[in-house]
Amino acid sequence: MNKRGGAVLRAVLAGLLVGLAIGGAFAAGFLAREISGLGGRVLAEGAGGEFPLLGEVETLIERNFVRPRPSQQTLEYGAIRGLLAALGDPFTFFIEPPVAASESDVLAGTYGGIGVQVARTEAGVLVLYPFDDSPALQAGIQAGDVLLAVNGVVVDVTMQADALDQMLRGEVREGSGVTLRVQAQGGEARDIFVPFAVINVPSVAWRVLAEDSRLGYVQILRFTSRTPDELAAAVDALRGQGAQALVVDLRGNAGGLLQESIQVADAFIDEGVIVMQRNTAGERTFTGTPGGAAVDLSVALLVNHGTASGAELVAGALQDRGRAMLIGQRTYGKGTVQQIFPLSDGSSLHVTSSEWFTPERQALDGAGLQPDVEMQPDAQGRDVELAEAVRRLADALGE
Repeated sequence: MNKRGGAVLRAVLAGLLVGLAIGGAFAAGFLAREISGLGGRVLAEGAGGEFPLLGEVETLIERNFVRPRPSQQTLEYGAIRGLLAALGDPFTFFIEPPVAASESDVLAGTYGGIGVQVARTEAGVLVLYPFDDSPALQAGIQAGDVLLAVNGVVVDVTMQADALDQMLRGEVREGSGVTLRVQAQGGEARDIFVPFAVINVPSVAWRVLAEDSRLGYVQILRFTSRTPDELAAAVDALRGQGAQALVVDLRGNAGGLLQESIQVADAFIDEGVIVMQRNTAGERTFTGTPGGAAVDLSVALLVNHGTASGAELVAGALQDRGRAMLIGQRTYGKGTVQQIFPLSDGSSLHVTSSEWFTPERQALDGAGLQPDVEMQPDAQGRDVELAEAVRRLADALGE
């Protein structure tokens, strides 16, 4: 075998296997946090094995390729991607160092911005809910203020949520920020400059619904290590404000940590099966434990095509166990668990390590969950799914 070809392949395998040996998993999508350890014997055999065909290709390229050759790192990354592509799994993939670093920043839950949640009412009006101790709150933005304009740009019901979100974020530096034109209910419109700061993003947002003070609204944005505690605190606070039932919003929630997703489902399910997980070691069943924070509250669950992975685990568990009515659109359909392994050069490897099933053994990969009440998004930007959830819960509670 050509020495150069062998070196490239050994580098590929060594990078993969060392990364697997030292890697710790953390979340993006729906991820487990176990660490996979590989023994030295496997590493040595993998790095030192014979792959004559690869050596032949490497030699022929060296002798005959007329154009400038890519760097050895580029060739190595290409070999890794080819290896992973042969697995036929879109969720097992390789990420180069700059992207992996950006991914880590996202997973850390911080960004430069003003610290505010933007919600759309049934009528399509955009209202603001500042995070605790955020620049928005300190600047004078109050919960329920209507957002009229950002830096002079008028906002309306046609504006996409992600575009608006980007307008409220920016680099943290001296004098950086954004000017909002807002209006309190029944008040005068006012302009407020809000400076950018590093925002620690909560995974749960909550409020008592203005449409019916007996109903609490809980939006779970992602599943992080903080989510179970944040959910418990939200439910406790809503109870203290008189909430008797909950609207839980999982729209656009792409998932997160596996164990935390299970703990969130457990908050609503007192006992019995939550989810079944299958991997190379066999099948494992996770069940509810008595005394969850919201086991006695009626729940309406909002879902859409962006509800995926860990969010589908929660939605599937609550639907199968009869704990919640699903309202919205069919969910994304991702029923597998990935582990993320940092590699030695700052890149990372995502590996599908297991798959999961709902209590009724629904395999959701590629299929998703069918809502109990299917509704299409309103063309005028009104939150018709939330309005339907409010109506049904209010009817269930009675006068």
